[in-house]
Amino acid sequence: MRASIEVETLLKIILALVLVWLVLEIIGEVVGLLGFFLGPLSNVFGLIIVVVIVLWWFDYI
Repeated sequence: MRASIEVETLLKIILALVLVWLVLEIIGEVVGLLGFFLGPLSNVFGLIIVVVIVLWWFDYI
């Protein structure tokens, strides 16, 4: 006895997975470009995040 799933259903599942994969690839490229342009500022962003967390922790915010 074989699986009871139809070929059309399998094709729809595969098509959906391929579409999700393509969307994730596009998002990865956009994030990569943003990372390239904002790369020199990444240390500044990290410092700002740490300062905000410390200020929140000591109830200054």
